[in-house]
Amino acid sequence: MRNPFEKNTGSLKLQHPIAILLTILAALLVGKLMATAGLSIIAVFIVLPLVIIFVNRVFYMPKIALFSIQLAGYFINGLPRYTGPVVPYGLAADGLFILALIALIFKYFYEGVDWKPMLKDISLLATVWMGWVFFEIVNPEAVSFEAWFATMRGIAFYFFLGIPLVLLLMRNPKDLEIFFYIWGIMTILATLKGAVQLLIGLDFAEQKWMDAGAYETHLLFGKLRVFSFLSDAGQFGASQGHALVMGGIIAYETKSLKKRIFFAIVALMGVYGLLISGTRGAIAVPALGFFTYLILTKNSRLISLGLFAGLALYIFFAHTSILQSNYQVARLRTAFHPEQDASFQVRLDNQRILKTYLASRPIGGGIGHAGVRAKKYVPNGFLANIATDSWYVLIWAENGAIGLLLHFFILFFIVLKSGYLIMYRINDHELKIRMMAILSGIMGILLANYGNAVMGQFPTSINVYYGMAFLFMSTYYDKTIAKQRLKGNDPFDLLGGFFKKQNVR
Repeated sequence: MRNPFEKNTGSLKLQHPIAILLTILAALLVGKLMATAGLSIIAVFIVLPLVIIFVNRVFYMPKIALFSIQLAGYFINGLPRYTGPVVPYGLAADGLFILALIALIFKYFYEGVDWKPMLKDISLLATVWMGWVFFEIVNPEAVSFEAWFATMRGIAFYFFLGIPLVLLLMRNPKDLEIFFYIWGIMTILATLKGAVQLLIGLDFAEQKWMDAGAYETHLLFGKLRVFSFLSDAGQFGASQGHALVMGGIIAYETKSLKKRIFFAIVALMGVYGLLISGTRGAIAVPALGFFTYLILTKNSRLISLGLFAGLALYIFFAHTSILQSNYQVARLRTAFHPEQDASFQVRLDNQRILKTYLASRPIGGGIGHAGVRAKKYVPNGFLANIATDSWYVLIWAENGAIGLLLHFFILFFIVLKSGYLIMYRINDHELKIRMMAILSGIMGILLANYGNAVMGQFPTSINVYYGMAFLFMSTYYDKTIAKQRLKGNDPFDLLGGFFKKQNVR
């Protein structure tokens, strides 16, 4: 006879006949599902508990969703090579943004969310741009809502949601450091994967993707343009050039030896990744990026040395044939001789055609109706059959002269104000160099956008949009860091409290 004072444990409760019956029925049901649905249902049973745990953590700490978007941005466009287009990975970012917003509201459901941190001019600009994009739905030239929905997310929706959510949720300087480390680690992994593609070869899924038509742009003169696990070589090159600027500036300026070593590795990986991508336009990222950094330092000696180094590099690529036998160097060298590049002349011809077409269409031909994506939704449309290539040409074709001018105004405002904040309002050295790295990288991407539409694609779009929010939060960070340093704390020490519960109020 069991001791009446002994408590029933979970295992003892399972000995009840009803519990045994339910267990047997559940086992039979799972077995039946596995027999009929196969591996797919097994995958569901494996993944579902992880999803539940993840959602639980997001509701406890909503910013986990934002970091997850940054991380996922490196894989979203490459995963379909392995699974096919059956899974809408692109919608994962949308869902995570919305999940972060819902989690934030529920977290402070009774006391109310303090929305004041997001009430900044950059949030207003993001709202204005999103409003313009919504207006484009009624563009008389637009014939496909699907095309609008598929395209507007990259050019407006992530900007519109990402900016205020970063302003609301990433208010600890350690959040900024996490952002950089995710960026750096993924840069290293992307370059290592790219090196495997170049030195060992493509895997089965990558080869299948190449055979399906990608070889036309990724296999030139028998040489592979490396794309790693990103969408294409153009995005890979720009992303690695972006990381080169970020890593190089932090490695040069930071006072921490460990961080100097880490970010120097990131910068070196960025250089190598840029070279093996074979993306000529990506060289614009470090070119303007490092020049912007020199201006931000306000150091005349450093500016002089930088200009001399830049001139030397220009002479090396434009007026010498040194290392011409190296394919990567030879490929980049052609960027300095556009008059000899047939593809560049084709771009100019396309822009002349667009100029004539858009002369009578001041609000463009409709979002999603130009460029590569348009071939899926409006294959017979006029704009769908004219390559846009450039980000700015794409904005111009779809939004017209009015939309392009609005876009330029927003970008110039963000850049100019950010530069002012860095040069005259930030006092902490470690914070200043991180903001320099962000703005310099953004400037490089803005220039590279003329050659390729890189800013509207993962992972560059997320790194740029998050970076913009961080720039406009820099003065808040500066005050917070000053208080933490007075208490003897290192505000960039990732082991010193990031995982503690934080209040966004």
